[in-house]
Amino acid sequence: NLVMSKKPFSKKSQRQSIMLVLFETSAGFALFKVLKEGKVTEATDLFSEFSNVQKANKFVKLHDFHKFNDTTEALSAATSLNDSKLPKSLKLFLKESIVNKDLNEKLAIYDSKLGNKISKKLGIKCTSGRNIEELMRGLRNQIDNLIEGLDTKDLNTMSLGLSHSLSRYKIRFSPDKVDTMIVQAIGLLDELDKELNTYAMRVKEWYGWHFPELAKIVNDNLLYAKTAKEIGIRESSQPNLSDFLNEELIDEVNAAAQLSMGTEINKEDMDNIADLADQVIEMTEYREQLFEYLKNRMQAIAPNLTVLVGELVGARLIAHAGNLINLAKHPASTVQILGAEKALFRALKTKHHTPKYGLIYHASIIGQTSAKNKGKMSRVVANKAALSIRVDALGDSDTKMIGIDNLEKCEQRLKSLEGREISLAIKQREILNLKKYDPSRSNDNDALSRDSNNYNDSGDSTLSDSKMKDDDDSDESDDEVEVVKEESKKKKKKDKKKKDKKKKKSKKRKRDELDDDEGPSEFEPKKKKAKVDKDKKKKKKKRKSKN
Repeated sequence: NLVMSKKPFSKKSQRQSIMLVLFETSAGFALFKVLKEGKVTEATDLFSEFSNVQKANKFVKLHDFHKFNDTTEALSAATSLNDSKLPKSLKLFLKESIVNKDLNEKLAIYDSKLGNKISKKLGIKCTSGRNIEELMRGLRNQIDNLIEGLDTKDLNTMSLGLSHSLSRYKIRFSPDKVDTMIVQAIGLLDELDKELNTYAMRVKEWYGWHFPELAKIVNDNLLYAKTAKEIGIRESSQPNLSDFLNEELIDEVNAAAQLSMGTEINKEDMDNIADLADQVIEMTEYREQLFEYLKNRMQAIAPNLTVLVGELVGARLIAHAGNLINLAKHPASTVQILGAEKALFRALKTKHHTPKYGLIYHASIIGQTSAKNKGKMSRVVANKAALSIRVDALGDSDTKMIGIDNLEKCEQRLKSLEGREISLAIKQREILNLKKYDPSRSNDNDALSRDSNNYNDSGDSTLSDSKMKDDDDSDESDDEVEVVKEESKKKKKKDKKKKDKKKKKSKKRKRDELDDDEGPSEFEPKKKKAKVDKDKKKKKKKRKSKN
């Protein structure tokens, strides 16, 4: 919404100053002429001038009107004005009505940013103030009466259609829209895991009444559901299970089915169990499809974060923050404990130690560290993850990948903490740089060719030469170890005997000391005191007999 005011002319020209007001509607741009300019500049109560139609017609008058040809033109104008940009239709309208007529008006505009662009492109001086807002408010109240041939119902329908198209445009071209796909996918994936666990346990419990031994033989939920559906009611002739089970498992299942302790069930019960097994199979297949979709989306949207922490952890971080832009605004310390908010506030309330990690704990590189170094490693990974997230969110298509370099630095830090190497970065490089399979070339070295005709006998053993030698030496040293163990047991027995003798001697010495005239101490037990008293009486009798 724009207001245009013309500079007052000099007395020589004897022309009154003209103020033009540009008002935007859903039908087009309307240019009004202000008849009482003094009230606008004096900042009086302008809204009272538009209380009815008669006062509004005395205050402003329609000067020119530009009608939108279709909704696309109206939508482009609305979107550009919302972003403080000058649309082409408005630029042409201002040129025809002001610039081409050599009118040197001063433009009072609602948006100062848009006014600067108009002044640069069209050479019109622009100002903004609070008086213009009051004037726009009054025009909006009486706009259907000031423009001839514009019905109120038509204006309402046009404004409603424009609002709908504008909202669709914002949703379609929203930069955060792509993140919502990841948020929805990871939420659905977690719910599917919960439902699959409950359904699979129900299948095992239900079919376990008929064939309880199958749960111990087949541990996988998908294979159990397929096996239970294929076997059905146990009979003497077992069905073919070679499509999804190994030969060893098939033999175990057949042997257990013949000697099973389960109860008998009828065909109707088995049909219901088979329907539930079908649902488990379908949900498992859909879960795999959804995981592949999530993996591809994460590789396209956040490749650096995916390389560092994995698809699932990265998607959960984005879902917890809301979108990738919000996650990029978080510092590394927040990324480290993201997902452990309850533990954090509980620790602050009870004045205990704060948590060291949240969702990032499930990253593969943190899972490979020892318990004492998990806190340090989570801090290192969070620092590198914060950098990777910002590159993914704010970088262009030409931005260099930093995820693998950050992963290598994390591996170096883990090596310095625990003294062992982890080759996750090498695996990620191999995944990103996949090569075609060539059967005539070696996997380790492409320059080496394979001889398919010659058979290598040394390849039968899976152990290296050094390990084979160590195994031979260990067999020879087993006898020596047993001899050393027997000798150590004998020494321990001798040491125990010596200690027992020393204890007995020390006890005799204490008894001799108690035989003195001073008698026993107050802290000794009562039995020792009674013995000492008897010894004293005997000594006294001997002395009297001698005398």
